Amino acid sequence: MFFKNLQIYRLPENWNIGIQKLSECLERGPFVKCPRNQPKSRGWVSPAANGELVYSLAGQWLIALKTEEKILPSSVINQAAKEIADLLEIAQGYKPGRKMLKEIRERVIEELMPRAFTRQRTTHVWIDPFSGWFVVDAASSNKAEEVIEHLRNCLDEFPLKMLQTNLSTVSAMADWIACGDAPAGFTIDRDCELKSPDEEKSAVKFTHHSLDDGKAKEHLAEGKLPTKLALTFDNRISFVLTDKMEVKRVALLDIIECEKADNAQEQFDSDFALMTGEFKRLIAELVEDLGGEVKEE
Repeated sequence: MFFKNLQIYRLPENWNIGIQKLSECLERGPFVKCPRNQPKSRGWVSPAANGELVYSLAGQWLIALKTEEKILPSSVINQAAKEIADLLEIAQGYKPGRKMLKEIRERVIEELMPRAFTRQRTTHVWIDPFSGWFVVDAASSNKAEEVIEHLRNCLDEFPLKMLQTNLSTVSAMADWIACGDAPAGFTIDRDCELKSPDEEKSAVKFTHHSLDDGKAKEHLAEGKLPTKLALTFDNRISFVLTDKMEVKRVALLDIIECEKADNAQEQFDSDFALMTGEFKRLIAELVEDLGGEVKEE
């Protein structure tokens, strides 16, 4: 398994929870299927086949949060509520008031909830306790915060901060596009997005388009700022860097070949070791090229 997105957080320097302690804390919030009358349920599951809530290999940890949601489209709710409201209007001779409509809608949701379809997803978290990284495989910070919120509910204390660098990704990406080259170890790929910071929010997107023809530079000169830039690290990892310090659309390139293991668990171990080793290098180089981390006094 390989992460597709990296929401990168920094663990506090004094964070010293061991595997046993973390496992015990996660047991406070295990996953249970969504009850009939509730729209959502979430909890910890084993990220590997061994059944343990914390998977560990070579000092690197992996945990997983499973979420189950009831799918109840608003159009279905609205239609059912309207039918009830129409019948009530006929019976009493006047339209139901706002309070009554709200009660009807709530009753419809309560009645439909047990029959709703469910949707499940599992979000993985890679923890590097030695380097202090906490990385969530989520496409947005909001999805990552759901994981962190549930973890905070299980831990007695969990101070965590988003990764902050001295140079913003917007400034760095603008410099790289302007000079036509990325820092050593990185190459600029063929996807880019620039937006105007004014109220109009005009935007231009380059997809599978060479940035060497000067058009992206023209938009920079007009005042647009880069919000996304596709990059490749060390000819081994392709990704998209965003203005929010998110690393998205991560892909390990074909030149990285894993030896095929004899069984699924060995293959999982091999994949995890490869992924964490490559990601540690990527994050370290990226932070360095962004001027290093912001240090609190």
